[in-house]
Amino acid sequence: MTLDDYYQLGSIGKPHGLKGFVVAFLDVDDLHAYRKLKSVLLEMPTAPGKLVSYDVEKLQPQANERALLKLKGIDRIEEAEPLRNAKLYRPLQELPALAADQFYFHDVIGYTVLDAKLGTLGIVETFYELPQQDVLAMRYQGQEVLIPVVDELVSHADQATKTLHVTLPEGLLDVYLLPSSREQDEPDETEEA
Repeated sequence: MTLDDYYQLGSIGKPHGLKGFVVAFLDVDDLHAYRKLKSVLLEMPTAPGKLVSYDVEKLQPQANERALLKLKGIDRIEEAEPLRNAKLYRPLQELPALAADQFYFHDVIGYTVLDAKLGTLGIVETFYELPQQDVLAMRYQGQEVLIPVVDELVSHADQATKTLHVTLPEGLLDVYLLPSSREQDEPDETEEA
């Protein structure tokens, strides 16, 4: 088992109550779809890269991405406390199917970014999940360029050609390539006064 075969479902916060429940934060669209979750894999903070399988006794959705989680064999607060900050994983093959124009971030890493006007730009390197929105990172002319993952900018991924189709707003690439006005106004320190 390697982490490459799994996706991160969420993470565990603090224990809840005295009977082994923990607060779990799941990165999912529909928390209620996971009520009948049978098992999860945990990556403990003390053992990065190592996954341990647990059967799920109960998953009770709360608000937003929060749920109460009870794992079999964890029956007391003292047993739940070491699970704090553990990451929850599931096998990649169990990811829910997506619509034709949707994609999972991990699926398009390495895809060529193809702009509707500018053509080939670069390769998708990674994604960042920021508080405001998710962004994809690609390398363009030696610079990391961040593109917001919104329908207006990222239209679809083509699995057959391994391309990610985008329509960038005018000037987005310039933000990363042109020196800022502050840099232009600063004197060159190598010049003698």
